[in-house]
Amino acid sequence: MHRGRLIAGFLGLVTSGLAADADLLVRQALAAEAHFDTRVALRLFQQAAAIRPNDAVILQKISRQYSDATADTQDVTEKKRLCTEALANARRAVELNPQSAVNVLSLAICYGKLGLYSDTRTKIEFSRQVKDYAEQALALDPNYDYAHHVLGRWNYEVATLGLGPRVIVRLIYGGLPPASTAEAVRQLRRATELSPHLPAHRVEFGFALLADGQRDAARHAFEQALEMPPVEKYDAEAFRRARAALEDLR
Repeated sequence: MHRGRLIAGFLGLVTSGLAADADLLVRQALAAEAHFDTRVALRLFQQAAAIRPNDAVILQKISRQYSDATADTQDVTEKKRLCTEALANARRAVELNPQSAVNVLSLAICYGKLGLYSDTRTKIEFSRQVKDYAEQALALDPNYDYAHHVLGRWNYEVATLGLGPRVIVRLIYGGLPPASTAEAVRQLRRATELSPHLPAHRVEFGFALLADGQRDAARHAFEQALEMPPVEKYDAEAFRRARAALEDLR
């Protein structure tokens, strides 16, 4: 009995130590993520996952690092591989915690990115997945700014498909769910209201306004975004798109 208590106590100390190690790794990974150091953040989150393999938060963070890493390469094959890894980790996070709006939206984001490197039929199917998962995330958390962001961008991108592509999509692939630029403006306006400090929301709001024919308002949104400091890694790409849009508006 005494020996059993000693073993149990030792195992408790080991478990406690591993938990502390995992917490430290997560803190270090979050710091690397905040400095846009995706490579280091990914390595640290993976080390934390080795200790806590069923931690949905850590798995979602791993998914995000893989997704963010697509900005660090120009190789399309590598981008697709990174997106595939991101999707696998996002799926596992949702399996472990399907009630997390962040986890569910990760699926929408992964399908959206992976669709960029897929054939037409797959792009259409993934586009449907983007909308479905973004709506599910919003149902879980109506004030989740990034769910509004993703739905807004989906609406203006689908609503502005040309007549030719739209007919082809409808005839060959069964079409896409209804979309409108007005809905895009509404969703992205809400995203900027919920998180006014995030420039990516402001940039996409500008594109929604532009798609809706509100050129002056779009110009103002782009200019506002470009005055803001970067917060996320992909803000650099958002700023590039905003500058290009402003050039076209001159």
